[in-house]
Amino acid sequence: MRKPPGVFATALVAATLLLPLRSAMTDQSAAPALTVSLVAPAQRDWPETVPASGWLKPWQEAIIASETSGLRVTEILAEVGSVVKKGQILVRLSQDSVLADLRKQEAAVVTAQANLTKAKANADRARQLRSSGALSDEKIIEYFADEQTATASLASEEAALDSQKIKLDQTTVTAVDDGLITSRSAELGAVVSSGTELFRLVRQQRVEWQAEVSARYLSRISEGLSVDIDGPDGRLLQGKVRLVGPSINTNTSRAIVYVALPQDVQPRTGLYVTGTIELTTTPALTVPETAIVFRDGINYVFTAGEDKRVRRVRVETGRRIDGEVEIVSGIDFSARVVTSGGAFLSDNDLVKIAGEG
Repeated sequence: MRKPPGVFATALVAATLLLPLRSAMTDQSAAPALTVSLVAPAQRDWPETVPASGWLKPWQEAIIASETSGLRVTEILAEVGSVVKKGQILVRLSQDSVLADLRKQEAAVVTAQANLTKAKANADRARQLRSSGALSDEKIIEYFADEQTATASLASEEAALDSQKIKLDQTTVTAVDDGLITSRSAELGAVVSSGTELFRLVRQQRVEWQAEVSARYLSRISEGLSVDIDGPDGRLLQGKVRLVGPSINTNTSRAIVYVALPQDVQPRTGLYVTGTIELTTTPALTVPETAIVFRDGINYVFTAGEDKRVRRVRVETGRRIDGEVEIVSGIDFSARVVTSGGAFLSDNDLVKIAGEG
């Protein structure tokens, strides 16, 4: 049965109208999704690092205390934050009673010296008269004993005098080393006792980082390794491993690594900071950090082929330094990696490559 001429005319008109639409759809599918820049992975020598975190603490802290008892603080010559030198006077204690005792002891020494002079004269006379029989043996022995007693008494009084001089020296409390005063307990007018803490001092103003490190890294950490610390004010601090702690915390399985900072670097103590300890330098295959696309917990990069279509490739990443990322697996040197914009791409998208016609 033959179709009416009107049917063919309608079909022809419909086909004519669909041709531009199909052509537009074809052109749209062939249009580049994005203009991208490509880069080849680079080979670099990067240090292997160990993450760590811990407190900035004094290298050594000295406690300055009173060595005598029962004396009153009469003058305080240092405050918290004072930078002091070894031997510098920090506190003066009352000297009145000590000076009185010193004068008394000096008089006791003079008396002991006079007694010794008299006893020695008697003993010398006894020695001269021993053979003559003018003195009994009992009297001679008594003179000799008096001489020995007077000699011992003088030595005792001189020792007591030295003790009083030491006590006088102790009324002036001095810094035991160069350093920075971090704490002051001394109060004007307070009566101190022996051992009373007056100041705390950071010796030589040296600060160290006590970094906590996982125990599995300890066998690879040794003295002298370089350390980078994220300073509290945003500055990068550099130090050296001074000591690896001998024990491991049984609760955290972490150990303390003591990191010495340069003496001219003096950050505030008591701050908690993070950093890395550099182990050995090893080769690394790297791409810019902007090339990494993170989706569903997985890292990807997009690579471009000769057909200018991109492929999404899963990669394993490692170290990150200065805006670059180590690629452990997934691509090699021959890959051409999209440096940015990967978040807007899909697998097999056609792209325009910057710098190419």
